[in-house]
Amino acid sequence: MKILLVGGAPKETWPVLAEHYDYYIGVDRGALFLLEENRPLNAAIGDFDSLSKEEFEHVASNADILKQSKPEKDDTDTQLGLLHAIQVEPEASIEMIGLTGGRLDHFLANLWLPLEPRFQPHAMNFILRDRTNTLRYYLPGMYTIHKELGMKYLAYCCLTPVEELTLIDSKYTLTKQTVKYPISYASNEFLTNEASFSFSSGIVLVIQSKD
Repeated sequence: MKILLVGGAPKETWPVLAEHYDYYIGVDRGALFLLEENRPLNAAIGDFDSLSKEEFEHVASNADILKQSKPEKDDTDTQLGLLHAIQVEPEASIEMIGLTGGRLDHFLANLWLPLEPRFQPHAMNFILRDRTNTLRYYLPGMYTIHKELGMKYLAYCCLTPVEELTLIDSKYTLTKQTVKYPISYASNEFLTNEASFSFSSGIVLVIQSKD
């Protein structure tokens, strides 16, 4: 199952989307954006404090499910949307857009979501995308990744301490590197259309990007 979760960042930040997803979640203003793009709105979630009264009424009347929260709350709108996505299908692939390009505190909150214990078991199902970047999260193991069309750069970002980080088939390689603190091994590149990496503990974020 493929779920699309849309945040409130401007549509100019969006990547090219697939023709179809199985389930669409609009978070706050992202719900309005989905309707403007003639996409379904299976769930609209958030406090909707960024919408006018008329915009909110439009969202409320077109959403299959509406979950409105108070502005003063423990979870962010994105956290609530992600929780809903996992409840819909715990094993779904969840593509998230509209979560970058605005406030830096919001971006960091979104970037670190998979570090939360409640989200970490699902981390490898999360894909965070914008117009120039694709971010995927990995738990310990051995992986082969494929170069996306148009992407030039490759980064291995250790979000936690990482043990035995090995990078092969990339321009810059590592062999069983111990990483003691969060760091981004940035500006790497594919040598072919594939690259492989492995590690034995921690969480690694892999970013494919272009200028």
